[in-house]
Amino acid sequence: MVHHPMHLDNFTKRVPDGDNRDRLICDNCGLIFYDNPKIVVGAVVTHDGRFLLCRRAIQPRRDFWTLPAGFLEEHESTEDGARREAYEEATADIRIEQLLAVYNVPRISQVQLIYKAVLDEPVFSPGTESLDVRLFAWDEIPWDELAFPSVHWALNQFREIDGKGPFSPFTNPPGEWGNLGVKK
Repeated sequence: MVHHPMHLDNFTKRVPDGDNRDRLICDNCGLIFYDNPKIVVGAVVTHDGRFLLCRRAIQPRRDFWTLPAGFLEEHESTEDGARREAYEEATADIRIEQLLAVYNVPRISQVQLIYKAVLDEPVFSPGTESLDVRLFAWDEIPWDELAFPSVHWALNQFREIDGKGPFSPFTNPPGEWGNLGVKK
């Protein structure tokens, strides 16, 4: 019998044999529900030195600007997920170049993989999750209207390596955990 974790009336939180933390365990069949972090994939997308940003049509942070990014789907590579998200949010066909950064956001149990990508042709429009999509020059980016700390990190880290040779992927800036100004 398969149980869906949303029907938790038959689940008890306890430490399974051989484990070291509480998990939800089905009292009937012993199924263990592992509630693991979510993987977010996205890209810093550029065209002729300008940055593709999407104004969010959904919560959280509706009306704020973000990179095209979202949750990785099952059976999908991270690169395919980043391309899919760019298409879903900006109807943009992007070319992935390299992994730019891996961010840890433990407060919301996320790992974010952000790629460096190119929009070869400036063809884009808002997808269902976007109110607007635009290409911004660096000095036009609406910094005070960016949706998430990791958008700031990715844009700044992209600028740090832009035009330079090979680079190693970045991670969170020192002391930053994506807590919207609250340092851990």
